Amino acid sequence: MENRPHFKTLWLGVLLVLPQLLLVLTFFYWPTGAALFWAFTLEQPWGGGSQFVGLDNFSNIFTDRFYWESVLRSLVFGVGASALAMGIALVLALFCDRQLRGYAYYRTALVWPFAVAAPAAAVAFRYIFAPEAGVFAALNQLYPNLWNPATNGDHAMIMIIIAYSWKYVAYNFIFFLAGLQAIPRSLVEAGAMDGAGVLRRMRDIQLPLLTPTFFFLLVINLTDSFVDSFGIVDITTEGGPSKATTLMVYKIYFDGFKGLDYSGAAAQSIVLMVLVMTLTVVQFRYIERRIHYK
Repeated sequence: MENRPHFKTLWLGVLLVLPQLLLVLTFFYWPTGAALFWAFTLEQPWGGGSQFVGLDNFSNIFTDRFYWESVLRSLVFGVGASALAMGIALVLALFCDRQLRGYAYYRTALVWPFAVAAPAAAVAFRYIFAPEAGVFAALNQLYPNLWNPATNGDHAMIMIIIAYSWKYVAYNFIFFLAGLQAIPRSLVEAGAMDGAGVLRRMRDIQLPLLTPTFFFLLVINLTDSFVDSFGIVDITTEGGPSKATTLMVYKIYFDGFKGLDYSGAAAQSIVLMVLVMTLTVVQFRYIERRIHYK
């Protein structure tokens, strides 16, 4: 039987909920409303009022070749980072689930990277992948220009994907390990008694039962890659070289705060929000049909 709290007066419940409502209003509805207003108006760079322009801001960004390039880069970054982070996390979770030697230490250590702020991780990887002083400096001495994210756009994209994935491996690891430990041991032991090897048990028993976790992490990783990549890009590459790592979220920042195009940046933020919502709906509408929870 479900027990619900009952208040003698309505105002007591309102007062208890009011702090959360203020937070949601201040940090979600208010900025969203302002972005919607700016997206349909022409804001002056230094103030001085606004002018209603309808869909002109959206028309400008949809006819901008550089904007569509940022969309494509964001998709490549999202798919690459999600696949790398989830793949590595799954392998690590499988090792820890088998309780190999030292698994308790690794289980604890692998969670720590998620607590590191994105800018801090970006600073570390910026020095690690620096072609003149980092780990790859020795390779560049043997093979000149083998690695140079400062001038090669592909190298820069690989660098931000690895930096972002390193942080989210810990997040995915937690859920994969929890999903594996939720699988009844009797099923795995029954497979072992039937003669199934480790890889066979993983393919036919563990991975199918992990599909709900796969689906959840796929949604989270893809959506977060569109909005949570700003710190990595800003510290490591600043969108370069030649805008090769200018993702959608960084282009919004660059156009709005450096280019002072508030209206265009607001329109891009609305498009980004709609894109994230569309990806989430598509995943729940079509991918979830292939997921079996029982």
